[in-house]
Amino acid sequence: MALSSRLFSKSKLIYGSQILLQKEHAIPVRHFAKESAPPALKGDEMLKNIFVEVKNKFETAIGILKKEKITIDPEDPAAVSHYAKVMKTIREKASLLSESQDILSTIEIETQDIPDARTYLLTLKEIRVKRGLTDDLGAEALMIDALDKVEKDLKKPLLRNDKKGMDLLLAEFDKINKKLGIRKEDLPKYEEELELKVAKAQLEELKKDALEAMETQKKREEFKDEPESVDVKTLDIRNFL
Repeated sequence: MALSSRLFSKSKLIYGSQILLQKEHAIPVRHFAKESAPPALKGDEMLKNIFVEVKNKFETAIGILKKEKITIDPEDPAAVSHYAKVMKTIREKASLLSESQDILSTIEIETQDIPDARTYLLTLKEIRVKRGLTDDLGAEALMIDALDKVEKDLKKPLLRNDKKGMDLLLAEFDKINKKLGIRKEDLPKYEEELELKVAKAQLEELKKDALEAMETQKKREEFKDEPESVDVKTLDIRNFL
């Protein structure tokens, strides 16, 4: 799925400066899980619980989609906005992560045991590449340059539990954010723009699938008397649920 690489680069810098904190000031996900983990479940019971949870989420999503008219028109801003709102409602009702929340969750999980800043930044790059995103702003290079500068001053590799060194690096990140015009208070706006990009990409996929399905149908003998073409914008996906 195509996403806004520029937006991701902006958001990632902010996420990076927030998450890349001294390890003694953070509560690792694994440690927190140990403190609050429920009693261990048997295999069958655990699978049953997972199945019930997935089933409930699916039914919640279908229930909402059956009530909403989705216009498959990725070029219509109103249609994209409405689709994005419907998807947001589904996520909220079914307790699903948004795209930006999923990115942040992935970063937290994959970096929680990383001790040094350089490996952390390289892991951010790996996450970006795996998601098929590009770094059009050159954010990664700027962050590595900042790290090089800090490590040169410290005369040693920067560890995430080095408070003095981390403060220096975070100060450099703040300079980068300012240079690129990125403000923490604008993060909700970036997230909203990202969700619209995701919604448009999903509508484009729906349109592509619908056109391919209609093309296949036209080749079948039993549909030879059907109209030559149907405008996908007139389709009501509620009829297919």
